[in-house]
Amino acid sequence: MYIKNLTFAFGLQDIFTDVNIQIKDSSHTGIIGVNGAGKSTFFNLILGKIEPDEGKIILKPGTRIGFLPQVIGDEIPSTDISVFDFLLSGRPIRDLEQELSTIYEELSTCTDDKKTNQLLSRVNKVQQKLDYFDQYNAESELLRIIAGMSISDELLDLKVNNLSGGQKSKVAFARLLYSKPDILLLDEPTNHLDQDSKDYIINYLRNYHGMVLVISHDIDFLNDVTDNTLYVDKLNHSMELYPGNYEKYLKIRKERELAKERLYNKQVKEEEKLKRIIAKYIGGNEKKANIAKDRIKKLEKLEEVKVTLDKKDKTSNIKIHVNHPSGIIPIKVENLKFGYTEDKLLYDKLTFDLERGEKFLIIGENGIGKSTLLKLIMNELTPIDGKISINDKCEIAYYAQEHEGLNKDLTIIDSFKEFNLSKNQLRSFLGNFLFHGDDVFKKISYLSPGERSRVALAKISLSGANTLILDEPTNHLDPETQKIIADTFKDFEGTMLVVSHNLEFVDNLGISRMLLLPSGEIKYYDKEVIKYYEELNNVSKYKKRNKNV
Repeated sequence: MYIKNLTFAFGLQDIFTDVNIQIKDSSHTGIIGVNGAGKSTFFNLILGKIEPDEGKIILKPGTRIGFLPQVIGDEIPSTDISVFDFLLSGRPIRDLEQELSTIYEELSTCTDDKKTNQLLSRVNKVQQKLDYFDQYNAESELLRIIAGMSISDELLDLKVNNLSGGQKSKVAFARLLYSKPDILLLDEPTNHLDQDSKDYIINYLRNYHGMVLVISHDIDFLNDVTDNTLYVDKLNHSMELYPGNYEKYLKIRKERELAKERLYNKQVKEEEKLKRIIAKYIGGNEKKANIAKDRIKKLEKLEEVKVTLDKKDKTSNIKIHVNHPSGIIPIKVENLKFGYTEDKLLYDKLTFDLERGEKFLIIGENGIGKSTLLKLIMNELTPIDGKISINDKCEIAYYAQEHEGLNKDLTIIDSFKEFNLSKNQLRSFLGNFLFHGDDVFKKISYLSPGERSRVALAKISLSGANTLILDEPTNHLDPETQKIIADTFKDFEGTMLVVSHNLEFVDNLGISRMLLLPSGEIKYYDKEVIKYYEELNNVSKYKKRNKNV
């Protein structure tokens, strides 16, 4: 892959300026940088979803690209076919076999030599594709991927329409691997993987012979699967390729920063020395005046080459205002029964309630119904039986994993007009969520999932709601932003219902109780339980420490 003179901007917001990079065909490259630097935009440029303003990305003709986005949307179509059939469709073998059969039928009745030659040429092309997709061994390979990613028989029988967010991610990933692309584009691929699946993916990617480009905040994952690191610099609108994985990248960056700091300190001392000499001799006799002139020239030259140290984002603590208190029991769930089919219920007779001011955590395996439960509470789904009661004084702000509540046609700053803040107040507030300068004029549709997460969480913090419902709020965020969000919500005085397996995040919130799904058991907060679910239910590890759960 050759990136030549790549320049791209969203309106007045520069993303890349004259970028030139070469990435080898077999390279496994981690792509890093702060949220909003342009990592997902880079993927969209490679995919041809957007066009560069100048320059180009050059790929070999016929290169097949497989893409796993952060938020699974159109990658999983709305369909009633089974998960297994959807996975099987990852390679177009059935269509190619049908095409081959149709060509042979035409050949059987064709009497024109020219037409026959054309048909034979088509046969050759179709057969080459079938060979590439390993026609006779493909299904066996799919079964190996299914086993490696711990996709159960029950999940294989489910309709695609009935998958949870976590299940969609796992299924989309399995299908992507099976599709056999030349280039894999992976955007935060470990967000919804259990530990067994993650281990399988690591081993799979280590042995993958094509190009892998992966955006991830999972440092261990990057260290395990990458041999190069591409740093996307938001400040300078540039990219730089470093040899080695993330750990080696950090060492190189640290060495450079220390060298830069040493040079900066040396230049500052030289600058101060020159200024002292200039001040001492500037008004003196001719000899002293000449010394001053000489030092002025040296000072001017020094200013031309003087290095500048990188600025770090400044954040301030945000106090989340609550418009009014809720009732004593803001949310009550009684004997809840729900499933996408009657014979496969997610929960039956599920009962719990939230107390005013409580911070309540829901945890469980991927696909067990955590996000579904939040949608039932938000009345986006209807239970089969049971009752969900929302107190009249309960005012809810809801954070959904896929940011459905954001208007993609608005800019960031226009998304906050409902809060009646002055422009200066709003810009200052958005700075706490790392939106600085012209960032605030970017359209929501152009934002990365991490940036959209920040917008959604910023809106929630201004909503005045006394009850927050947060579904995996840290999934798309880099570690720095995760800390900002945790600091923002830890002092919230209202009620909070959270789905998350991020131990570092939930441990700072002050969680009092936890609901374990699918059992429906209520427990007091326990770090060991969170650690277990952070690994997402590796069965063998569970047996070793089942006393904690």
